[in-house]
Amino acid sequence: MNIVQAIILGVVQGATEFIPVSSSAHLVLVPALFGWSDPGLLFDVVLHLGTLLAVLAIFWRDLWSLAVAWLRSAPQRRFDTAEARLAWWIILGSFPAAILYLLWGEQFEALFHSPVQVSALLLATGLWLTLAERLGRKQRQAEDMSWWQPLLIGLAQGCAIAPGISRSGATIGAGLLLGLKRDVAARFSFLLATPIVFGAGLVELVKLLGAPSLGADPLVLIAGSAAAFLSGCACIRFLLGYLKQHSLYVFAIYCWLAGLGCIIVLL
Repeated sequence: MNIVQAIILGVVQGATEFIPVSSSAHLVLVPALFGWSDPGLLFDVVLHLGTLLAVLAIFWRDLWSLAVAWLRSAPQRRFDTAEARLAWWIILGSFPAAILYLLWGEQFEALFHSPVQVSALLLATGLWLTLAERLGRKQRQAEDMSWWQPLLIGLAQGCAIAPGISRSGATIGAGLLLGLKRDVAARFSFLLATPIVFGAGLVELVKLLGAPSLGADPLVLIAGSAAAFLSGCACIRFLLGYLKQHSLYVFAIYCWLAGLGCIIVLL
């Protein structure tokens, strides 16, 4: 992989990790369409690092406040503040994805070698976004949820282990169906991304330790990670502002067009 390819894939990862169009699908389909070789496990790790840093850069104040509120509430298991409840909801929402990965992670990972199936799942993401937009009431704040509702959002996030199912699309859509406002659902989705993106990077890092040879150009890795960080920051800010006034339909249409287009080209 050269630096130009690394920057393109970094931009793709950073943008599509947060915009609800499936980063995993794009990281499978873009190399497949252009005939690029597999970028390798180390490159996946640095891309995850870039997107994790983007979340931390945008939400570090929120995450610090949530961590302090949780530490204060944990000994008594009290939910007497909105921040404490939100912190507990993020912790609860992180469990389903971890459990699903442990149970069926290998089966989901096998899909990375099937661009056509990934394209089909991209169509499913478009359908999910449409249903969420049509049926969601869009009235509530995240701290108003009951304890079981973050678990459902976390379950939706767990389904995004399959490439083609957008993580942000799954969680934002689930939030809308549970009555959250669009921008509130997006903010909760991004905060919920912190442990899952960190966990995904950690799992890949553990795999990396067992790899016989890395064979990667440091400049290529830095370029990819930096591109993922910058595009991630830009797309988080864009989406939070966009969803205050606009719907998810444009992303659903993109998923349908991209999914159908890739199926036609690949077949």
